[in-house]
Amino acid sequence: MKLIIIDNTYHYETENLVRVFCPNEKIETVHEDAENCERFVRTKLTRTQNGARICVSARLGSEKSVEKEFSLSQKLPQETEDSFFERKTAQLLFSLLQSLTGYTPPWGILTGVRPAKLMTTLCDEWGEENAKSYFEEELFVKSEKTQLALCVAKKEKPIIEESRKNSYSLYVSIPFCPTRCSYCSFVSHSNESAKKLIPRYVTLLCKEIEETAKIAGALSLRLESVYIGGGTPTALPAPELARLTEAISENFDISGVREYTIEAGRPDSVDDRKLEVIRQSGAGRISINPQTFNNSVLEAIGRRHSADMTQQAMLLAREHGFENINMDLIAGLPTDTFESFERTLEKTLSFEPENITVHTLALKRSSTLVTQEKEKGSAVEAQKMLSLAFEKLTQNGYEPYYMYRQSKCLGNLENVGWAKKGFECRYNVYMMEECHTVLACGAGAVTKLRSPVSKDIERIFNFKYPYEYIDRFDELLERKRHIAEFYDGRL
Repeated sequence: MKLIIIDNTYHYETENLVRVFCPNEKIETVHEDAENCERFVRTKLTRTQNGARICVSARLGSEKSVEKEFSLSQKLPQETEDSFFERKTAQLLFSLLQSLTGYTPPWGILTGVRPAKLMTTLCDEWGEENAKSYFEEELFVKSEKTQLALCVAKKEKPIIEESRKNSYSLYVSIPFCPTRCSYCSFVSHSNESAKKLIPRYVTLLCKEIEETAKIAGALSLRLESVYIGGGTPTALPAPELARLTEAISENFDISGVREYTIEAGRPDSVDDRKLEVIRQSGAGRISINPQTFNNSVLEAIGRRHSADMTQQAMLLAREHGFENINMDLIAGLPTDTFESFERTLEKTLSFEPENITVHTLALKRSSTLVTQEKEKGSAVEAQKMLSLAFEKLTQNGYEPYYMYRQSKCLGNLENVGWAKKGFECRYNVYMMEECHTVLACGAGAVTKLRSPVSKDIERIFNFKYPYEYIDRFDELLERKRHIAEFYDGRL
């Protein structure tokens, strides 16, 4: 498909919206007319002396192209002109593609990662009712999604308000997994292919943790939460996991942290020794992620564990005294059905986890699901699954407390964290709403520096791959000097 952009700069939003309606299309963006091609979407902005004219047209096959337009016969203030024209272009395109495909995306033209953050901003500026009206009337968001965004915004607010001027969180990346899932695009390596890298990687990671703690200590920053993620942290052998957690406790004062999470996401990586290491580390929150309790779906996505192994891992974690456990599910997995997802949801609820995170399948470009053109899930089915999750989780005492959306999610749908009251994951909120700095260690990790006196954000990227992290470690430490430079004069 050709995406034709004429005389405007609205490429990003336009392409994202087209992908919502045509998720499996390869899109080529051009800036000159090419309406003789079989499949195209075209947007054109013509400015006039007294206003502007917006025209959008499309052909999604052999049928005749269709067109919609909007005209404005007055000048707008310079500061609002671009945002107004961009929104009107998106509205026209939404209406056009809706009529051509018969699909109505529930999030309308809203394609951003953080819907709840936008809702919070609008509520603060305009009040709750006006914010809801803007979502539904200008962004075409369905009422149930508007309400979801509002619920999350309200739930996040007291957690965000905990953050102080000198607050920060620590994220540690373990880019290894037992196997690579078909939907995964993270920079993670299976233990089979990267086993020899693990000892050296952990040694250098402990060194990075030590250096990062020195920087944070010199700045008198306050550690609010610790999150060890991946990948799969419990893909590490127990002795290496112990080395890592000891490096954290030896270099950071974790006595006052509000929350300490270690992902034990893959049930086939969980055993007595690793759970004991986690308990001794001081971590009180873990994740054990089934994704689905359908064994044939697990096989289709490349997971080596069974539904029974997830159950065994959960029971083992409870035996070790864990009282704050998250379980991840994914709506829209290949070969999954609504009925199967319903059974997965019921099984998950039977364990009474404190957190349940319901993700929507994302069709990431580098995942084998996309590169090998395997069977993909349906946006319509995924939305039915999310609606069911909303109903069942609400009935069972869970509340939505954070939300985000990834690019190329089926139907532009959402990922939502649900929690029993008092068990909301603070790190998820701190990170997603960007309310304070996150210092990150490990391959693929991104330090996100949030100014304590403004909304300025800067990022420091670590090297993506474990071998690159190892080979260029000194260069990585040099980059971290910027943390102190960023805070100079701001504390």
